[in-house]
Amino acid sequence: MSLETLKTLIPDYAKDIRLNIGSLANETILSEQQKYGCYLASAHAVGEAQTLRAIEAEARGKLSVEALNAAKAASAIMGMNNVYYRATHLVSNTTYTTMPARLRMNVIGNPGVEKVDFELWSLAVSAINGCGMCLDAHEAELRKHGVTSEQIQAAIRIGAVVNAAARVLAAEAALAAEPA
Repeated sequence: MSLETLKTLIPDYAKDIRLNIGSLANETILSEQQKYGCYLASAHAVGEAQTLRAIEAEARGKLSVEALNAAKAASAIMGMNNVYYRATHLVSNTTYTTMPARLRMNVIGNPGVEKVDFELWSLAVSAINGCGMCLDAHEAELRKHGVTSEQIQAAIRIGAVVNAAARVLAAEAALAAEPA
């Protein structure tokens, strides 16, 4: 499978999503590693089988083994952090925001790829998972490293499109499985 295969799976009512998959892949705002890492981290975050298989296959041809693992690690660690930090932000008792998380997050300090790339991937996943606190933290870190608003937006756009594709395909699969 590939991004081209993924596009063929998207029904006509979601044509905009199909077009966005292709146009984002052709953009040059991000490096190839940054772009396909965003695709892969986002696909792992949404977890829909067809989306994940297609993007994983595409990414294998574009990313080193280290970058593949780091993109997956970004999704995994954000899966934990986004829930934790969103909860501490949403709960009315502010005590939780002052307490140490006491969760292991070593991969953030040593992701095996450039810090900026890992931060972009974490940002895309945080957008999918809806953690404002994490989005702010990753955006600030990226800005400190000279990443432009356009590059930050590109990562978020990839996350948004991958999420939409996965939702469409999950809905179609659910309808196809519906008893007659």
